[in-house]
Amino acid sequence: MLTSLHIQNFKAWKDTGKIRLAPLTVIFGANSAGKSSLGHLLLALKQTVLSADRKRPLHLGDENSLIELGTFSECIHNHDLSQPLRFDLGWQLPQKLEVRDPLTRARYLGDHLQLDVSLLADKREQPRVQQMSYQLTSEDALELAVNYANDQLGKPEIMSDQLKLVRSTGRAWPLDEPDKFYRISDQSRARFQNAEFLSDFALATEAALGSVFYLGPLRDHPKRIYSWSGETPESVGQKGEFTIPAILASSAEQRMLSRGYKKKQYPFDTFIAQWLKDLGVIESFSVKPVAKGRKEYEVLLKTHGTSSEVKITDVGFGVSQVLPALTQAFYCPPHSTVWMEQPEIHLHPQVQAELADVFIAATQARENGRERHVQLIVESHSEHFLNRIQRRVAEGSLLAEDVAVYFCNRAGATTELESLNLNMFGEIENWPDNFFGDEMADISARTLAAMKRKKEQRRELGK
Repeated sequence: MLTSLHIQNFKAWKDTGKIRLAPLTVIFGANSAGKSSLGHLLLALKQTVLSADRKRPLHLGDENSLIELGTFSECIHNHDLSQPLRFDLGWQLPQKLEVRDPLTRARYLGDHLQLDVSLLADKREQPRVQQMSYQLTSEDALELAVNYANDQLGKPEIMSDQLKLVRSTGRAWPLDEPDKFYRISDQSRARFQNAEFLSDFALATEAALGSVFYLGPLRDHPKRIYSWSGETPESVGQKGEFTIPAILASSAEQRMLSRGYKKKQYPFDTFIAQWLKDLGVIESFSVKPVAKGRKEYEVLLKTHGTSSEVKITDVGFGVSQVLPALTQAFYCPPHSTVWMEQPEIHLHPQVQAELADVFIAATQARENGRERHVQLIVESHSEHFLNRIQRRVAEGSLLAEDVAVYFCNRAGATTELESLNLNMFGEIENWPDNFFGDEMADISARTLAAMKRKKEQRRELGK
């Protein structure tokens, strides 16, 4: 699970400050305030991890990638290439990571890793790693820190205060640049007798970023027929295009899910169907083959208990829009981070509130009796969504420390990120101005307008 993020000089963000990422993190803000940019950087980091080009520090995208961010200049705040793009990412490790120094037998054991990277444009205006550091901690205590940077002569060097890196005999030539933004190259590690542990740090980074999934705000339109040949998609897709294959694959694998500790388990398709019913959007849901032995499937729904089954294309648009968000929250592998943009789009206010319960349950869900430890980061405009979260905190079914709420506010050419303090009673202690618009101004203006109209009516009646 990602635990923190700090970004400097990326798009609208001069400096986000340190962002605490909870199991359920919700980001609000005006349109074009920079909310999506936070997720876009994570996608760029993930596609860099997936890229076959080890020498490219940051893969900004193309027509086949997860995200297309343009040139490095377009990514830098105010396009000022004299400033570095810097990010600091922290995450909880699924298992404790142990580092042993083969020379001194010293042992370093941690459950949390942090990566701090600074990228600066070269003469070709391409990003290069200026500085990179890892910190391995255990219960917030530093175990081991390693830093890659240039020394006073401009030569790259790897340093650690806790573990003395010893050069191999006859290998005094300069170090190589890192592979991508996070990996000390094989050649550079070979120059030391005790630097092999750096590959474990790189593998942990790949695992963390490889477990980041994204669902965009515009989902695919429903289809009358879906094809599935038995494959297991990585996710539901950025537009939810693989939602039905994901449901079918989960059912074929006999995945069993529950909403939390000591809650009853159900097969994946039944589990999703029950959530759709609880949301109040339909009465029943099923995915059935068109004919036996065929790879074509249809999604059939009942909108009410006494109504007949119809295809998903023949009901309101909201069902097809919420289904990918609902499915992705439970389909992703354990220890995943799912970034969603506006999952409440096209939904009635009551359903928007119920959707908050879905996401709370996703962070607490169990699969085959084991905790899933899934994290959701949600961009939203829904007041009803937030109200339900506040209610669940007040009721005690959601701990205040398990949720983080932020508000993006545009301030001229930059964006500011304000952390909203949610206490154990579900109250936001620092409610921002115009968070969901100026409601009181609208009420006052409506009252004054009504009074004016009534006066005009009485005048006309008195004539």
